Amino acid sequence: MEILGETIPAGSSRRLLWAGGQAFDGTPGGSPVLVVNGVGKGPTLCLTGAIHGDELNGIEMIRRVLQDLDPGRVKGAVIGVPIVNLEGFRRGSRYLPDRRDLNRFFPGNATGSSASRIAAALFTDIIRHCDGLVDIHTGSLNRTNLPQLRADLRKAAVRDFANGFGAFMVLHSAGAAGTLRRAAVDAGIPAVTLEAGEPGRLQSAQVREGTAGIVRLLDALGIVNRMNLLTEPRPVYYRSTWVRSDYGGILFSLVRLGQSVSTGDILGTVTDPVTNSQNLIYSPVRGRVVGMALNQVVMPGFATFNLGIEADSGPSGSLMENLEPPPEPVGAPRQPAPPSGAEPDERPE
Repeated sequence: MEILGETIPAGSSRRLLWAGGQAFDGTPGGSPVLVVNGVGKGPTLCLTGAIHGDELNGIEMIRRVLQDLDPGRVKGAVIGVPIVNLEGFRRGSRYLPDRRDLNRFFPGNATGSSASRIAAALFTDIIRHCDGLVDIHTGSLNRTNLPQLRADLRKAAVRDFANGFGAFMVLHSAGAAGTLRRAAVDAGIPAVTLEAGEPGRLQSAQVREGTAGIVRLLDALGIVNRMNLLTEPRPVYYRSTWVRSDYGGILFSLVRLGQSVSTGDILGTVTDPVTNSQNLIYSPVRGRVVGMALNQVVMPGFATFNLGIEADSGPSGSLMENLEPPPEPVGAPRQPAPPSGAEPDERPE
């Protein structure tokens, strides 16, 4: 296979470098690109991590997946870019040095802003080589996410792709314009976002779960042939909602990530550190805590808990055809309006 100007022979692996216009100070260097090219015909799966430079769990997932692959037993290829936003990673920042969020600029513009140029380089140099894409993220802004997939379940190819993860919770989302996942799907490449954990940390349990899901996907795609133990099905959510605090103060959560809640359940408290007055945050729906803010000082209106509203899945946990969301009305915008209370930075892609 040919990528980044290099020829990778069948049955071999290679570590390449991709700069993508990220050397803001003019110094040489680039982000590593790990390539395993198998001996037989098969699809090419791409894995990307750290598009937000402070999201670390995906870096380790990609390292574990790639280092465990034997090129002599692989059909097709796997391309891993553990650290897309190298400058943000070096600074421990979500953003590029110019404070732009790289995951709002795909598929990019080779003559646009610096973020657009980096996005265009990644999309042209690497993503267009993919037959499927897993873009790995964590929660943002002192928030954490239950391990989950974000996928546009209206797309049959995306549903099939997400099914390959086996027992992995799925949240239906078309993806905001400018995200890598949305741009890949628009280009005909099945793609999902894998969310797991919180930024700024390496979390063993979340890394293990995400790695296991990717390995199951490799098996489902026929890239590897491994025996996978059956796992319990997990729910599919076609809707979710953020619950906001109406008061400022110190947030303390009273529920845990992944917990099921009923309408009226107390999710947490917000205490005014000056007056000592305490206010409760109630669940407006029956659902499951799929994301939440960490305990911290919050302002009125702060998004605190993300609740998934569950749909039934088939007996095997697959995203069955009869579970496809109803089609949008003719003339409706492609991407439905976000749930009440959701804002772009509260969606960690």
